[in-house]
Amino acid sequence: MKFSIQLSAYFPDKAYGGDRIYQDMIDQAVLADQLGYDAVSITEHHLINILMMPAPLQFAVKLASATEKIKIMTSVVVLPLHDMRTYAGEVICADIFTQQRLMLGVGRGAFGFEMQRLGAPLEITQEKFNESLDVLQALLNEEEVYWDGKYYQFDPITIMPRPVRQVPIMMAVMNPEGIYHCTKRGFHIQTTPLAGNHQLMIDQVDAFNRGKEDLGDKGKELTLSLSRVTFLARNQIDQRRKVEQAHDYYSRFDNVFTGPGIVESGMIKPLPRKMTIEQTAENLTICTAQEMVDKLSLYANAGVDRMILNVNFGMSQSETLETIEQFAQQVMPYFSAGATAAA
Repeated sequence: MKFSIQLSAYFPDKAYGGDRIYQDMIDQAVLADQLGYDAVSITEHHLINILMMPAPLQFAVKLASATEKIKIMTSVVVLPLHDMRTYAGEVICADIFTQQRLMLGVGRGAFGFEMQRLGAPLEITQEKFNESLDVLQALLNEEEVYWDGKYYQFDPITIMPRPVRQVPIMMAVMNPEGIYHCTKRGFHIQTTPLAGNHQLMIDQVDAFNRGKEDLGDKGKELTLSLSRVTFLARNQIDQRRKVEQAHDYYSRFDNVFTGPGIVESGMIKPLPRKMTIEQTAENLTICTAQEMVDKLSLYANAGVDRMILNVNFGMSQSETLETIEQFAQQVMPYFSAGATAAA
């Protein structure tokens, strides 16, 4: 099992400055590259102060200039917010500028607040996403493409420059049946059980494996990535402190994900959570190194190819860099190819 660091900027204090928060993300990527992580991943969100990245492809190019070999994934770009006739060219350029290290994760959008205000309310995003994805694939793979659909109508066009390779596309989907159908179409998968139980994760992996089997040889290279909030703790007291911080972070996340979407001047209002701190601790992977190995072994044994570690939920940059380094030293060796074979 491989590992990725999610560069999901959390911005609870405007005084900290956008320049500083993104430099923190760059420093995390440089360290991850040096320590042998497989990838870093970049979110796309607008108008809000969590998961804050309105320019993921630009950031991917910046990260490529600061690193040497680490893959750069979008997790995910929100297709209904873009015009595929221009976005296809941006993807091609980003892939060239990142030395073909780009992996394009795509999704429909999840936060009603931003989608409504940007002209793509959640009620239409699934339908618009499906058409946008079809248009994007056609423009990336074919020349003289024309379209006559609900959201796109255009005469024949050819995106220039042409791709130097087929850019890998990763689909963001949680529902097991959706995972099965997306895998069967030849997409890499990114998922998360969020607050779901272990059985949901097993069902997600099983759906992915069924889709790969149906594809036969064409599915051998497909990967399943799973995202979780992850952080190392020294002891129970330290764990409690970090879980409390994550709980506070989710009081904002829940507001825009499943709640009313109350945002004031870009800052999401924290709201009381239905979930207790104890339940938060159960659902996240914030623990000591040995406990981390035990927990992540469940994912590795189930068949997850890549864990995406969300380490940006409000801890200081020094502690975040420390956990990235210690995770590489104390946890990752247990999941190397050699260690897996020995086990």
